[in-house]
Amino acid sequence: MPSVISVQGLSKVYESGFEALKSVDLDIQKGEIFALLGPNGAGKTTLISIVCGLVNKSAGSVRVGGHDIVSDYRAARSLIGLVPQELTTDQFEKVEDTVAFTRGLFGKPKNPAHIERILKDLSLWDKRSNQLRTLSGGMKRRVMIAKALSHEPQILFLDEPTAGVDVELRRDMWDVVLRLREAGVTIILTTHYLEEAEEMADRIGVISKGEIILVEEKAALMQKLGRKQLTLLLQEPLAEVPAALSSYDLSLSEDGTELVYTYDTRSERTGITSLMTDLRDADIRFRDLYTVQSSLEEIFVNLVRERR
Repeated sequence: MPSVISVQGLSKVYESGFEALKSVDLDIQKGEIFALLGPNGAGKTTLISIVCGLVNKSAGSVRVGGHDIVSDYRAARSLIGLVPQELTTDQFEKVEDTVAFTRGLFGKPKNPAHIERILKDLSLWDKRSNQLRTLSGGMKRRVMIAKALSHEPQILFLDEPTAGVDVELRRDMWDVVLRLREAGVTIILTTHYLEEAEEMADRIGVISKGEIILVEEKAALMQKLGRKQLTLLLQEPLAEVPAALSSYDLSLSEDGTELVYTYDTRSERTGITSLMTDLRDADIRFRDLYTVQSSLEEIFVNLVRERR
């Protein structure tokens, strides 16, 4: 699949001396949903701002749709829609007017049918004549997405798009994003809600202290870095884990009725077979068992912790 965004050796050092990005290399594939994860101050917003032409880079190159963001700025920027973290809107503008005006800023001819379609997709049509100051924070966030889509971009950046949005609105926005992907729009998402990345992303990148520390297919990331827990529901409670089982990573519930074995899915052997044998030899019987895969949030926390 071709790259629609190509970042090579990108660095950003502010006048204060703070190095926000350190020689970042990243390729975003056309038509994918790419989730960029990282703690506050990791460089997510700086990276997006440079690609979108809002912040000047210190070194490196960025191409969008084959266009250099500096030497061919207009062509590159016309391909991009950006939903920033901050709600920056004229509070006295009407919803429909501000979306249509944004389309005009990109030199696009008037297209009331397109504006209507966007507003309906985002459940804003019945609010089209409302002033922005009368809307809730979640509805204002939808307006920001509508503005970003007004000029029919091929690439959409969503920088913390559901921050401060309730669960119902968040789910609606996910549906909109998935429909956009089906229409061929490339989505780059930054988020603190890791369930968004886990549910929607095709690939995941992790950035920490200005460096991309991992880029991976979501399914492969879960498989490679995930840990599983095998929980055994015991027939008889234990007072402690027997010494004969000390070589295993076992923990016992407070009431002694559950024995939990944690193992790494990357290992060639899980050790479960030998554990079962040793449990039998120790005359420990269980009535049921189940496994749980570690979540993306746990993987992310572990990755960042390892880099500290």
